[in-house]
Amino acid sequence: MPIEQRGVDTIPEEERTSGPRDLISILLGSNLCLGVIVFGWLPPSFGLGLWPSVTAIVTGTLAGIVFTAPLALVSLRTATNLSTSSGAQFGVRGRLVGSVVGLLLALGYTALTLWIGGDVMVGALSRLTGLPDTGATRAVMYGVLAAFTVVGAVFGYRLLLRMSKVLSIGMVVLLAVGVYAYAPGFTTAAPPQTSYLLGSFWPTWLLAAVAAGLSGPVAFITLLGDYTRYISPRRHSPRKVFWSTGLGLLIGLLVPQLFGTYTALAAKAGTDYAGPLVDAAPFWYLLPLLAAGAAGSVGNAGLMLYSMGLDLDAIVPRATRAKATLVAAGVATAFVFIGSFEWDVQSAMTSFVLLLTAIGTPWAVITLIGYVRCRGQYDADALQVFNRRSVGGIYWYRAGWNVAATVSWAVGAGVGLLAVTTPFYEGPLLALTGGVDCSFVLSGLAGGLAYTALTFRSAATTAAAPADAGDTAGRVAVAVD
Repeated sequence: MPIEQRGVDTIPEEERTSGPRDLISILLGSNLCLGVIVFGWLPPSFGLGLWPSVTAIVTGTLAGIVFTAPLALVSLRTATNLSTSSGAQFGVRGRLVGSVVGLLLALGYTALTLWIGGDVMVGALSRLTGLPDTGATRAVMYGVLAAFTVVGAVFGYRLLLRMSKVLSIGMVVLLAVGVYAYAPGFTTAAPPQTSYLLGSFWPTWLLAAVAAGLSGPVAFITLLGDYTRYISPRRHSPRKVFWSTGLGLLIGLLVPQLFGTYTALAAKAGTDYAGPLVDAAPFWYLLPLLAAGAAGSVGNAGLMLYSMGLDLDAIVPRATRAKATLVAAGVATAFVFIGSFEWDVQSAMTSFVLLLTAIGTPWAVITLIGYVRCRGQYDADALQVFNRRSVGGIYWYRAGWNVAATVSWAVGAGVGLLAVTTPFYEGPLLALTGGVDCSFVLSGLAGGLAYTALTFRSAATTAAAPADAGDTAGRVAVAVD
């Protein structure tokens, strides 16, 4: 299979051969991994029992899908990834906001997947073969997983799609067997020696809904376009793509996360997940657990690393996608080492997802407002001006930046960071929300309202411009090299 040559350039119509079923496969197969399963452990680790954990995860996931799934339609229209597509609102240089947000999201989730997968694999090998469970052993395992992940990410979308189709079947079987394996120790009560993380039920439940449920779909706010840019709008309707996205996210996230909740309760996993998960597994399930740790981690981290390569390629247009992917892999692996040896996994996960949700949500809201205003009509050629090292086009705005969109995103992100609560930091706006983390809602509202207010007068012009701008961008853009 040849290495994919496409970066963030426009995908030609003849190469857009994927369909809604492929979208479901990649969203299902890539999420059936320990890096997603571990999020199901968060509610029990916060002190919640079975049903509060399940309702928090399901409610948060459904809310996140309603918000996230429409973003898949943007790249269906633009034939490029979402950060580049956001240049229609932020400007062809301002789209770097989306590239940085996407890079951070993919970096964090890649590191988390390698971290948890590596820990479970070392624990399983330790019980199976007597391999010493030391820092050096874990470091070697992280490196091995990262190396296999790089192969999939460098070869690109087609290989990752094939891997996801296989994983969607194999991992479902492994998880189904795991339900039986952990059944003897299952209980509906929260793990011993855990209490409500935020002191009372409802604040803790809401935190779980955001950190474990909502964060899953939000992780895809910049990733969905990596897949839908290969789907042709001539052959597949936006309605089918939207519902396929929603279904893929729903099944792909709920199945592994609810398995994580089930095993966390069965293994009495309070302050740690990987160790108790391995210790509670019957000996016969260690090999399947080892396979799940290896295959699932490579599949999920491969897609995240692929997205990181695209975002880095968008930030540094002269870099090839393959080179950008290798650099991103090195950075992600370094984060794994730092996280594993310096941070507590629960605190690191909670802080990471809440902070990135706060800064990513207003970007997504602004991008969706733009999609509605232009009715899905984009000038795909004008979106590529920055990649060609040119100037001009209908998305040039002021020196390539739409100041109104960028300021609106900054306002939304700022409000979100001031309203977030994490184990490491609590924002001052929590006093106004009764200590409840409303950063997701407040950041999205603040960013969306600011953007609507700042661009209200020009909305009609912005919506109409792309309809007749196909030739204009080619005449206005001027190469600077």
